[in-house]
Amino acid sequence: MTQTMNRRTGLAVMTAAVLALAGCASTPPEHFYSLSNGMGVAPKAETPAAGYYIEVPAVTVPQQVARNQMVVTTGAGSIDLLEYDRWASPPASEIGQALSLAISGELGTIDVFRTPSPDGTPVYRISTNVQRFESAPGKYALIDAVWSVRLVGGSKVLTCRSVANEEVGAGNDALVAGHRRAVVRIGADISKAVRALAAGGNPGC
Repeated sequence: MTQTMNRRTGLAVMTAAVLALAGCASTPPEHFYSLSNGMGVAPKAETPAAGYYIEVPAVTVPQQVARNQMVVTTGAGSIDLLEYDRWASPPASEIGQALSLAISGELGTIDVFRTPSPDGTPVYRISTNVQRFESAPGKYALIDAVWSVRLVGGSKVLTCRSVANEEVGAGNDALVAGHRRAVVRIGADISKAVRALAAGGNPGC
């Protein structure tokens, strides 16, 4: 009986040691990234210098990347989900906020989406559907988006497509910076169209 008790005691000690080691094992720290960080500050003036406002409603993204964890391309048809490397908010929100800041800064205006705007001031609504949002560390950051611009209250709609493919270095910081540059490029395309429409022109893509 004493031997049985000793075996049980030894087993209990071993089990406790294993659990203690498991408890001491540290999990990797989580890293959070934002596309809008460093994009600049939108104008704060009550009346925009441009003489009109913009609206940037919620952006849509492909379902496979619509999550906080970063989804990266590792080979032909192969992707990895990075559990500990995450976007600060879902990619649709990150792209939408960054795009709003890029366009507002480019045009010198204010995004009044879901905010009352003065009567009589033109508002241009910008809708964006991101069809591809690809992240390949050490290779490229790609955003392929179909977007449209329409004067609120008007019937004329301009619909275009922009593809921004940025080369990036190794690491997630470089990858996020590449996506930020891609947003700026798409924002410049949209800003050009808004500016032309506001001037009474007939812009093309």
